Amino acid sequence: MSSSRLGLRLAVCLLNISEARRKYIVENVAKAALLEKNASAGLQDTEIDDFLRCAHMLFSKRLHTIPSIFLHIGQKHPEVSVLNVFSDQGYNRSVITIAASVAELGNSVLAACLEAFQSIDMEVQEGIHPCLGAVDLIPIYPLSGVGVEECGAVARSIGASPYVMNCNVTIDSQDLALGKEIASAIRGSNVNGLRGVQTMAFPHEGKIEIACNVESFEDQEVTETSEGSQYMAYSVLGDHFYYVSPHYIEAQVKKLASDQGIGIKGRALIGFTPQECKNCAEYAIKEGIGEFWKIRRGIFM
Repeated sequence: MSSSRLGLRLAVCLLNISEARRKYIVENVAKAALLEKNASAGLQDTEIDDFLRCAHMLFSKRLHTIPSIFLHIGQKHPEVSVLNVFSDQGYNRSVITIAASVAELGNSVLAACLEAFQSIDMEVQEGIHPCLGAVDLIPIYPLSGVGVEECGAVARSIGASPYVMNCNVTIDSQDLALGKEIASAIRGSNVNGLRGVQTMAFPHEGKIEIACNVESFEDQEVTETSEGSQYMAYSVLGDHFYYVSPHYIEAQVKKLASDQGIGIKGRALIGFTPQECKNCAEYAIKEGIGEFWKIRRGIFM
């Protein structure tokens, strides 16, 4: 059943938090997103501005107590689902995929942020991946029936864009300099790079991982879109978006590594492709499954 037939306009947040080694903290952050009467519920515009100002201060630990504006709790919301929780212990970083009707997503994300602020002590946090605070990134993307502009209004000072996917490829080497060369070669800002792909190289589990943010873009000239081609496509509100296929990214990294006499260890997709995310969100919310991440492998894998 499509989201339009469900009467839902869906958006998603890929919430990045600076914790992976303590599973109970990560799950508490995920579960906080499911509360119906949470952080900013019922606030006026001026109060939301105060809320966001407090949130930014909590990011940098400039507040040492939790303001009363945050302290609202309640029952699980039927139009919110946590679709996926991806934790990387080496990076000490987790990505929590929160999907909801666009009217509810802001409240849910802010409640999850509050739980992270309360639970993660950045003075003792350690991890390879660079981070800005207990909550590192809060991107919001449209899934169905809602555009980037409306997501941006929900996000306020947080940030909204067409879907950005995370795809990492591990090379069978410990040579960080070589990893950086490969990352640079496929980076979209380079002349022969992959469009919309942002890259960095990190040591990871004894090897080097090429970490890629894969941005969606609009282009009337893209014609071939399939799993085996360079680009894949999806649409939101009749607008068509494209992104570089994870298989193509893996193939390009494999070729560049092979040129240096090394292989690759594998590819990791952090969460979903845009279409997979939309499908999971529609199913989870239609069925009222808040903690979808606990069962999704049995449904869509």
